[in-house]
Amino acid sequence: MQGKIMKGVGGFYYIHPHNTVNTIYECKAKGAFRNQKIKPAVGDDVEIEIISEQDKTGNIVEILPRENLLIRPAVANVDQAVIVFALADPKPNYNLLDRFLIMMEQQGVDTLICFNKSDLVSGQEAKEICDIYAGAGYQVFLTVAKENVGVDAFREAIRGKTSVFAGPSGVGKSSMLNALHPQAQVQTGAVSEKIRRGKHTTRHSELIYIEEDTYIMDTPGFSSLVIENLEPEDLKEYFREFECYNGRCKFNGCVHIHEPECFVKEALQAGTISQLRYDNYVQLYDELKNKRRW
Repeated sequence: MQGKIMKGVGGFYYIHPHNTVNTIYECKAKGAFRNQKIKPAVGDDVEIEIISEQDKTGNIVEILPRENLLIRPAVANVDQAVIVFALADPKPNYNLLDRFLIMMEQQGVDTLICFNKSDLVSGQEAKEICDIYAGAGYQVFLTVAKENVGVDAFREAIRGKTSVFAGPSGVGKSSMLNALHPQAQVQTGAVSEKIRRGKHTTRHSELIYIEEDTYIMDTPGFSSLVIENLEPEDLKEYFREFECYNGRCKFNGCVHIHEPECFVKEALQAGTISQLRYDNYVQLYDELKNKRRW
């Protein structure tokens, strides 16, 4: 039988067979994987052998070829990432948002942005924030998940894909999951029940089945992110709105901060580039430079 790993806890993997809805098998990985230093990941498509059909237990005997493997969050076969922030309650930390965007760019994953709780700010404020990130080249959605506002358009953007959901705690990720597909909680409950019986607890990521070929990876809320494996001079490559100015500044290798005759700084003064995004860029550049110095 073939299926997808929905969650991994304490050496047990919870497999959702293809072409089913609420069935979950609790499986262990064959020792051969350990010998080959291969670890199954959430999102992996696998082949399992059944030990007990009644107890829904089995063993993973093969990990099918992966499309990709992300390190953070640890998940395989991802099509896109969705960063969920609230526009209020909690107040958004846009520096944290930009860090996540950079991290996904480093891993080569397309990213959508969902600003939830849009009813808690004025329409003008919501539009200004959307324009900043849409102008930077990202697909942006405004939602009020609890009232099902904006959810239909968002659903179309994730249909037929495996999407990683991430964002700070309290922004409404669970409300969004419920709005997208309330029955998804049935499948989540099936996994949770098996974990409780096995006395395992975790705060790891979990893959949730929404509909055919549509999965959402729900990850623990984060409050900080450290950008790694990135030289300060390369940071500019991860701010999409800078791309059209590449090679136009007076100095080769211009990092768009202190140099004269810089097209990016001219665009900033003209209002073409967002002050919020630019300030975050400078802060991250200084952070990376200090990190390299130490």
